[in-house]
Amino acid sequence: MVTASELKAGMALRIDHQIYKVIEVESRAGTAKMGGNVRALLSNVHSGRLWDQHFRPLERLDDVDLEKRKVEFLYTDEGNCIFQRLDSFEQFEFPSAGMGLAEKFLQPGTEVQAEFFGDELIGIVLPETVEVRIASTAPPAHSQQDSGRKEATLENGITIHVPLFVASGEIVSVESKTGRYVERVRAQHKKGV
Repeated sequence: MVTASELKAGMALRIDHQIYKVIEVESRAGTAKMGGNVRALLSNVHSGRLWDQHFRPLERLDDVDLEKRKVEFLYTDEGNCIFQRLDSFEQFEFPSAGMGLAEKFLQPGTEVQAEFFGDELIGIVLPETVEVRIASTAPPAHSQQDSGRKEATLENGITIHVPLFVASGEIVSVESKTGRYVERVRAQHKKGV
């Protein structure tokens, strides 16, 4: 059991026999005779529906322990991503919609952390950034402006905005959730030197 004031993003709760994942939490202190409250944005792990719920700070909630296991991404099929446990080779489906844009950046064979409640797959923990090769973009321009941007198409077909100095064939680091350019990956950095 946990009190509402102890909630953190990423926790899992059981409310009315349903499992919810905490997306974000906001606490407000009370004033005078008014008590404070804790607002939590919850996501139902089965349906994906969001629920904006308010709790009293001392309200006790049933928290659920999630087990993290390594899984390998295999492929996408009819709106589901197929993952395989590395220890038992058991395969699981996870809705592509629950992963958002990050699903486009997953390559077959990529290992990620998965969250399980019992034997049920609840969520996928994706890396903050992924490295992707630029398939096509305008030729690089070395200008005085640091803020200049141009469109670039990645190998997976997603179009992002990159700085003017980036060329086709280069590898860039991109935020997996938003698809925003982070930095160019240099050859010696890639080799770990």
